[in-house]
Amino acid sequence: MNVMKQSAKTTETVIEKMHEHEQIVFCNDPSTGLKAIIAIHNTTLGPALGGCRMRPYHTMDEALEDVLRLSKGMTYKCAAADVDFGGGKAVIIGDPATDKTPALFRAFGQFVDSLNGRFYTGTDMGTSIDDFIHASKETNCIVGIPEAYGGGGDSSVPTALGVIYGLKATNKVVFGTEDLSGKTYIIQGLGKVGYKVAEQLLEAGADLYVSDINEEAIKAIQVRAKQLGSIARLISQDEVYSAEADVFVPCAFGGIINDETIDQLKVKAVVGSANNQLLLEKHGELLKKKGILYAPDYIVNAGGLIQVADELYSYNNERVLTKTKSIYTSLLEVYKQAELDNITTIQAANRLCEKRMEDRKKQNSFFTHTKRPKWAIRK
Repeated sequence: MNVMKQSAKTTETVIEKMHEHEQIVFCNDPSTGLKAIIAIHNTTLGPALGGCRMRPYHTMDEALEDVLRLSKGMTYKCAAADVDFGGGKAVIIGDPATDKTPALFRAFGQFVDSLNGRFYTGTDMGTSIDDFIHASKETNCIVGIPEAYGGGGDSSVPTALGVIYGLKATNKVVFGTEDLSGKTYIIQGLGKVGYKVAEQLLEAGADLYVSDINEEAIKAIQVRAKQLGSIARLISQDEVYSAEADVFVPCAFGGIINDETIDQLKVKAVVGSANNQLLLEKHGELLKKKGILYAPDYIVNAGGLIQVADELYSYNNERVLTKTKSIYTSLLEVYKQAELDNITTIQAANRLCEKRMEDRKKQNSFFTHTKRPKWAIRK
């Protein structure tokens, strides 16, 4: 009985979230085994843009809840980055280690193409660039592809650069200078983005605490630290929350700022690339009460989004780097507004995004974001 009540409650919650979205597409292709969901949250700013992840979800409700949450997040992320796109996301239900085939991704590409330019997608958790090379044979609405195919290449480069700009803006507010040197940073996760952030911090003269399950990444960053005359101390995954440092830089998991970890934090700020760092919005309030400045993750990690969005204008690296630099000024604006209104930084960031979308409603017509723009069609 309790299980049935819980299931009914979950379904009710998911249905409630569906009402916030413009369009939800359930994709089923028995011949390839494709089972996927595409969620378009909001196209006020332009066609929906968001990655496609692949996971062995246990239930359809679980997959649907994930894609609804992620697509809404992309709306705010696109608004914060000031790109002409709205929020969308896709999930493929399956094990990325065993269920991938070229035919499956070509079938997915056909579903994406059926939306006639309302949704653009690319890699996310569990999917790779190679997967979307197959999908791109069926649709022009694929982003984040290799340079050889007309894309921008490795999006972790601008993402890491955006984190560095976020750290400089935060340091300016907390320490009175944007200088990265002479500070200690805790880096959680040395993946594609985290490693690049760690390396740039070491080059700037910072000392690090680092944590990752990949021993090779740990060894590599420690060698690099030694070469630069800095320090990269290894700490356990549990110690990342309790170590004393100036700034915590989460570059791995989401939901890591929660009731359990906030009490342990001994830092002055949190600035990182991980998505959805706050488990709940109330945790932004708890950070504020503790005197820890939080850099909203969807602003800090927008560099990769900026790059893939730029591909649709015919990719230009200089334009991407210039746009990524605006993360610095966007964060300063959020910090200033949060202080003026005595609200959390995540509340200030959300208000900024909502105002931007409200202002754009007066400019865009319905056809602006439902017909595929000419510039988005690759020759």
